[in-house]
Amino acid sequence: MTERVSSGAPWEPVIGYSRAVRAGDTVYVSGCTATVEGEVVAVGDPYEQTRLALQGVIDALARLGAEPRHVVRTRMYVTDITRWQDVGRAHGEVFGDIRPATSMVEVAALLDPRMLVEVEAIAWTGGTD
Repeated sequence: MTERVSSGAPWEPVIGYSRAVRAGDTVYVSGCTATVEGEVVAVGDPYEQTRLALQGVIDALARLGAEPRHVVRTRMYVTDITRWQDVGRAHGEVFGDIRPATSMVEVAALLDPRMLVEVEAIAWTGGTD
């Protein structure tokens, strides 16, 4: 059985994606950014943007019955790799003890030029912890 949830972002139906999808024991969370009600927030602050993006990941996981402890993989896309410590600090505050596999990749741009960070995740809820 596959279950999908939406964040209500205006570009989801245009691009054709879901915020998150559960397929069996696995939950896939699409890239989350520091966007609140369609507006980019914390402009210029990569730490705060990462913190807000991670909150989007956590919220999406919860809607599909998963928790941060279930996350096995994250990916962080950043527009300025020289700010990696700000992004990494926020990621570590959520996943420091969980320690999923991860990547931080510099990209030329995200959907909106005010976006500095995008975070996606994969969680596995099967088995025991």
